Amino acid sequence: MSPEPERQIHLVRHGETEWSRSGQHTGRTDIPLTDRGRRQAEAMGARLRDQRFAIVLTSPSSRAADTARLAGFPDAERTTDLMEWDYGAFEGRTTAQIRETVPGWSIWKGPWPAGETPDQVSVRVDRVIARCLAPDVTGDSLLFAHGHVLRVLAARWLRRTAPAGAQYALGTATLSVLGWEHETRVIELWNDACHMEDA
Repeated sequence: MSPEPERQIHLVRHGETEWSRSGQHTGRTDIPLTDRGRRQAEAMGARLRDQRFAIVLTSPSSRAADTARLAGFPDAERTTDLMEWDYGAFEGRTTAQIRETVPGWSIWKGPWPAGETPDQVSVRVDRVIARCLAPDVTGDSLLFAHGHVLRVLAARWLRRTAPAGAQYALGTATLSVLGWEHETRVIELWNDACHMEDA
């Protein structure tokens, strides 16, 4: 028997923004959803309409909080633990631009000048996981957040280190589900965009 209740954690990456479309790293810059991103959020709402959640959390960034609101969860609780990775000096730049001065760079390998390390992001998402599995949470959880932080969260769910998140590609406005097979933590669904009608 699992020592932890077998509750699922549903993950939603926010809808499209101008920077997600261009591949610019969007950490703490508050970029709004595009019109397409708002339509994506509404489509996600239709996907989640018949499900019930014991707790709904969102990053306070408008692109995540607005996705939650448009998906039908206007009362989602905001938590800074779900904010996107702080890219520091690389905020707003694409990977290709960063590699012009730091060959072979990736967010998973660093460096992270003036930004967060993988271990620092892990501390935040570990708190989120603990909250979703707390004894007073008697059902499934729903989280609205960002690409890299959710990939780290998935890695930590599987009890792996943060850089393992490099293996979990995650598009905008996608649904993923973390769950269980007996006592083993598993990914039940990942990067599912089948609800999209305007891809």
